Amino acid sequence: MKILIIGGSGFLGTELVRRATAAGWETAATYCSRPGSATGASWHRLDLRSPGHIDEVLAAVAPGAVINATSGGSDWEVTADGSIRVAMAAARRGCRLVHVSSDAVFSGSRIHYDETCLPDPVTPYGAAKASAETAVRLLAPSAAVARTSLIIGHGGSDGSVHERLVHALAAGTHDGVLFTDDVRCPVHVEDLASALLELAVSDRAGMFHLAGADALSRHELGVLIARRDGLDAARLPVGRRSDTLMPGALDVRLDSSATQEHVRTRLRGAGEFLRVQ
Repeated sequence: MKILIIGGSGFLGTELVRRATAAGWETAATYCSRPGSATGASWHRLDLRSPGHIDEVLAAVAPGAVINATSGGSDWEVTADGSIRVAMAAARRGCRLVHVSSDAVFSGSRIHYDETCLPDPVTPYGAAKASAETAVRLLAPSAAVARTSLIIGHGGSDGSVHERLVHALAAGTHDGVLFTDDVRCPVHVEDLASALLELAVSDRAGMFHLAGADALSRHELGVLIARRDGLDAARLPVGRRSDTLMPGALDVRLDSSATQEHVRTRLRGAGEFLRVQ
């Protein structure tokens, strides 16, 4: 298997590169500003805002499968338009495409969301992700679109943005709070990467949900991270998102049960993978 991981220098991308190379796959990965730290892959600079750039990379790599794990935030040119360019280029070359999306495509109005639910975003990032989903499914009907939630790792300097925030809040080096009414289904980066690579070698098309089994508030998640890492959870500031003017959904719980019928990787809940041994 020859695979190209777009966004390979990011948090999820680094784990995808690590797992793909460990499996003996010929692995290529892209970066925007600097190559990632993962070894064993060939690195290619890619600016998804540049028309034609993805075609050049695909021509150089000639992959059998592409996983688009890039994160452009609310930058429409990267998150929406860039994903459209990837889908078009992959379709032209007949590459298997796995596109990583987000629970940000939902408003939270119905709380529980399975793979059949249609996007109704309430933030610019969610709108960009929703647009990308729609375009990918239209331009590359054989692609797999995988929605996920908050991604958690092993902590330390290589931890996710959520883990680093908890450490900064516990140390008093960052202003902010952890919301008690902002609920998601966190997933471990190892589980997510394993499931995405499964999809990459399959021929399954359509929508998939790859989120953890437990629904937790950001504060509950922060407490689990703090306990695992030996921090004082009592130092974590608490607040309610509904008391602020911050846009975004409050309670979004991805139901991954249908996806789990087709993916061997077990998507553990945060209560399990953050359990103190």
